[in-house]
Amino acid sequence: MKNRYLIVGLVLLVFFVISFLTNILGAINPNIKESFNLEFSSMGFMTLAFFSAYGIMSIPAGILVEKYKEKKIILSGFILACTGSFSFAIFPTYGLFLFSLFLIGTGMAMLQVAINPLLREAGGKENFAFYSVLGQLFFGVAGVVGPYLFVYLMEHLGDKSTSDKFILFLSGFVSENMSWVVIYWIFAAVAFIMVVVVLFVNFPNVELEDNEKIGGLEVFKNLTKNRTVIAFFIGIFCYVGFEQGVSFWISQFLEVYHKVDSETTGAAVVGNFWGFLTVGCFLGLVILKFLDSKKVLIIFSFFAFLSLTLALFGNKQMAILSFPAVGFFASIMWSVIFSLALNSVDKYHGSFAGILCTGIVGGAIVPFIIGGLSEVLDLRFGMIFNYMTLAYIFSIGIWAKPLVNNKTIGSK
Repeated sequence: MKNRYLIVGLVLLVFFVISFLTNILGAINPNIKESFNLEFSSMGFMTLAFFSAYGIMSIPAGILVEKYKEKKIILSGFILACTGSFSFAIFPTYGLFLFSLFLIGTGMAMLQVAINPLLREAGGKENFAFYSVLGQLFFGVAGVVGPYLFVYLMEHLGDKSTSDKFILFLSGFVSENMSWVVIYWIFAAVAFIMVVVVLFVNFPNVELEDNEKIGGLEVFKNLTKNRTVIAFFIGIFCYVGFEQGVSFWISQFLEVYHKVDSETTGAAVVGNFWGFLTVGCFLGLVILKFLDSKKVLIIFSFFAFLSLTLALFGNKQMAILSFPAVGFFASIMWSVIFSLALNSVDKYHGSFAGILCTGIVGGAIVPFIIGGLSEVLDLRFGMIFNYMTLAYIFSIGIWAKPLVNNKTIGSK
């Protein structure tokens, strides 16, 4: 394949952009709350709008990829993201904001489904694991870049004496009382650039393997009757719910209980959460070479519990340090749960993966529940709900019985 490395580079860039557009909500939600005068319960609708798209589109996107191929689906995903970002940037109302989040979420779900088979084909089956980890690195880096870019913009957009031409240019697109909307102008521009880039790249013909294909309706019916499938679907639901149930509320929590500036320190802590999650992925890879994945899941879940407790009930400095630690210990959960799930059934992996990806809807439901509980009681009590999702993740390390265990050094 002549353009093998070009395609790999494009897929890694797509990983970066997905994270850049996805993981910014936790940094900007205090600004959204203030601009639209929202209650905590109303803020939960943001993740509901965004992540519900994953629940709705994950399986249909797999069917569309098989029918129309990767390039058209990737283009469609970025067009939807561009449309959602651009429409809200022009008309910044709360109702349109929720609609734009749903469009962006739909686009991101389509991208997630399309890029993995493409990466396997372009990078080679023998290198797929390596490039998948590299993709997660790009994903994690973007999770840090987004919040820190937001911090930079918020610190400089209000400075009328600045000579920074980029800042002066962006200032012309937003009002002073809603300067945070500038991030959606940037999202629209990034998504548009990606549309142009994808248009001019020649894609390889990807032949899906049998275990990557989406099965028929009968296959899904059979899988949904399988207790193991349901149990791991709940596991993915709980992991994404836990990840978003913490990261989405970090900045708001620090502002409410420790009077931390959400546009600077609060947003930076959100960035650190994703940064530590990325670092944890690499340490987790090393540990998984020495320990069974079930044991690693139990250990990391336990320390995530401790870190969350320190973040919620400790002092200001402890909270600032402990929230990123939660990200660190959450780092291996997705990959371990997903691999345990697929290794627990002997067929229909493509359909099973589609069901598991539908579990990403947990990122919509859990923050929404936390918002509702916070409205009735307070935010700290609401975030205690994260312990329930974490407890289920911990339990997976106890009851999971994979047909194939991860290979460790010294194992046969």
